[in-house]
Amino acid sequence: MATKKLAFIVRSLPYKTEASRLALTHAIASQTVEIYLKDGDLVEASVSYVGDGVLNCLKGQQGMKHYGITTIEGHAKNSLLLDMRVLICKEDLNKFGLTEDNILMDAEDIGGETKANIVSYSEIQKEMDAATHILVC
Repeated sequence: MATKKLAFIVRSLPYKTEASRLALTHAIASQTVEIYLKDGDLVEASVSYVGDGVLNCLKGQQGMKHYGITTIEGHAKNSLLLDMRVLICKEDLNKFGLTEDNILMDAEDIGGETKANIVSYSEIQKEMDAATHILVC
């Protein structure tokens, strides 16, 4: 029985690039690969937001209003709905003057039970060290 640990590290801004949206799409899609695995094998994905990437977690994004595109707020909620481990870098939140009240911490409104975790960068580094595969975008 083998567990493949996938770590998706989001450090891109939420707008003007598809990088952060694609990272979340791949993280969510990774949860459907079990049909291709050997019996007993598992895939365990996590998403970590660092640097400018923490801005992807802002509540009430208005991408349609400003850029004519949908926000990734729904994607972030779907990752929590799937009980994915979501880590948000505490040091980077502090750098931008953001608190837990400013960011998306759960998906209770769509039935999610998992909450995002605000952690130090050292915890995110541990997540990367434990991963079998890492995608940084």
